[in-house]
Amino acid sequence: MNVVRRSAAVLAATTVVLGAAVPAFAASPSPSLPDGLYGTSDPKYDGVWRQSLALLAQDTVGVRPAAKAVDWLAGQQCANGAFAPYRADTAKACDAKLMVDTNSTGAAVQALAALGEHESVTGRAVSWLKSVQNKDGGWGYAPGGASDANSTSVVIGALTAVGEKPEQVVKDGKSPYDALLRLALPCDGDGSGAFAFQPDKKGKLSANADASAAAVVGALGKGLAGDSPKPTGTTPTCEKATGREQAAQNGAAYLVKALAKDKHLTSALPGAKPQPDYGNTADAVLALATAGHGDKAADAMRWLETNSGAWAKQAGPAAYAQLILAAHAETFDVHDFGGQDLVKLLDATGPAPAKHRHKAAHRDDSGVSVWWMIGVGLVGGIGVGFLISGRKKKAQP
Repeated sequence: MNVVRRSAAVLAATTVVLGAAVPAFAASPSPSLPDGLYGTSDPKYDGVWRQSLALLAQDTVGVRPAAKAVDWLAGQQCANGAFAPYRADTAKACDAKLMVDTNSTGAAVQALAALGEHESVTGRAVSWLKSVQNKDGGWGYAPGGASDANSTSVVIGALTAVGEKPEQVVKDGKSPYDALLRLALPCDGDGSGAFAFQPDKKGKLSANADASAAAVVGALGKGLAGDSPKPTGTTPTCEKATGREQAAQNGAAYLVKALAKDKHLTSALPGAKPQPDYGNTADAVLALATAGHGDKAADAMRWLETNSGAWAKQAGPAAYAQLILAAHAETFDVHDFGGQDLVKLLDATGPAPAKHRHKAAHRDDSGVSVWWMIGVGLVGGIGVGFLISGRKKKAQP
């Protein structure tokens, strides 16, 4: 979910009360930014989100974030455990006027759980998330809002990050996975296998690529960093889904088709021509890698490698983080991504990291991990099968 779309989500939740539609927009520059925060744009709508993604991306590729960056994120929490998109004055207690949300809270949990030593913060946050779970098992952006695929998936990632089993977190007998299955389209008709963001006013489901990418990852019990299992070597197909795993594969099949024509997703504001959607393309790549179809996302990853530089520079830390997470899941070299070092570019948007622990595996021009090739060569020499290099395993978000 990119910054513009997150701004729209915040404003949409706000206008539930105001009764007016407000268009999405990018955050404007902020004249005064708190020490420790990543990015230079106004953090009003996305401060915690972009900070969480930045820290999670750094940790995923072996960078220890600056202590003050981590402290800034932890310090944004309200006493009840929730996170708002941004609190300018953390000395002031949160009140009913402050809009807290599940996405900021879920993302913060994932980042802080990955970094460790923040069990008290993540524990309170998860307790709050459980307290605002909807009767259908899912979550909306704002507490009490209708469940949507993106928010439910972010919370699933948070639950997994702290060792919870999402299928056991139930409300009125419904789990988060039940909520996602309700948003999955059948295999016949338009949008076969996709996920909807939410039902419309008449209860109809419409395919949504952004929601599908999030829901594929969520239905597999993973978080914002995804996963990178060895590709299955098969093309996902849509079949009747009786469980979350098949629903995820159906969503993957939809994403493969959505990426096939242009190697990227598109989006358009009302009255405007469709434009490449870099952020959601990166999310789709990560989703396919997580579902075991990273080979089907390689062309899209190469398209991002060639075309995303200007977008990421303008969009800032969350964009660099999305690219890092997608590239890492695809075993692309985050230190030489179209001639750019994504990690250095992300690091430069905030406080200098404490330490670089290691570098991600390099790849050759075909997109195959060099460490995979080395492993196969070694195993071939000793005759005991194949050695596949995997990404760092840790408590999953």
